[in-house]
Amino acid sequence: MRLQQKRNLSDSSLNATSHTYTRNEVDMMQPTATNHTFAIGAELTVNRLGYGAMRLTGQPGNFGPFPHWEDGKALLQRAVELGVQFIDSARAYGPEWADKLIANALHPYADQLVIATKGGVDKRAPDQIIVDGRPQTLAAQIDAALQNLKLEQLPLFQLHRVDPAVAIEESVGAIDAARQAGKVRFIGLSNVDREQLDRALSVAPIASVQNRFNQAEAGDSDLVDYTNSRGIAFIPYGPLGAHPMRQGATLPAQESLAWLLKRSPNVIVIPGTTSVTHLEENMEAWSHV
Repeated sequence: MRLQQKRNLSDSSLNATSHTYTRNEVDMMQPTATNHTFAIGAELTVNRLGYGAMRLTGQPGNFGPFPHWEDGKALLQRAVELGVQFIDSARAYGPEWADKLIANALHPYADQLVIATKGGVDKRAPDQIIVDGRPQTLAAQIDAALQNLKLEQLPLFQLHRVDPAVAIEESVGAIDAARQAGKVRFIGLSNVDREQLDRALSVAPIASVQNRFNQAEAGDSDLVDYTNSRGIAFIPYGPLGAHPMRQGATLPAQESLAWLLKRSPNVIVIPGTTSVTHLEENMEAWSHV
């Protein structure tokens, strides 16, 4: 699949002039992606406008099962009807309840649908987040995800956070062992910097990076470009500026999603919502690109 983009102006070219650029001018200098799809791992081609399932859990704190289970199923089914081909989930969402709801709503899965989940983070209470990147923990969580999602192979399994007590090489090595065993197709990372990504790449192929990134929080801009240069998907969480533990967007939906889609051809956006109306509005973002 060939992707079209405009070349990004280097810092040196920006500094070579005395002109002061406006925000709109800077936005126009960013790479513009016109292709609606991206191939994860160069194999799994998906619509770059996806869906994030974190809010399909109990509140507060994304803890417990989603109280409106049938509505959640209907929302996921509507998302697929609207063209969503990439759904992002995680063990920590519930924990495990988001994965179970996805399976209940969508299994058997459509051929073009990619379900991504994560491990290495768990919860004992809404405010008790446990980071555990030990190989035995990740191996057990991969097995649980296979069961919860009713899959024989996870299309994309992402390390949710780097455990400060475990070398990233060790954690990624455990996921790679599952990949070689056929339990995981592609490996992703979340909440990482470039150095951690490079260390992970020394162990195994990495297909995606998922970090917080949006119009108001664009500190990982260089990492977006770096992943694009390596053919790695960049999945920005918090695309509308919402706090991970509280509902409510702080950025205009369609404008913000369109900005991300235009930012780079490797960006796959995953806005989350529990409202079918908001879902349908989000899926109109392509008309603003």
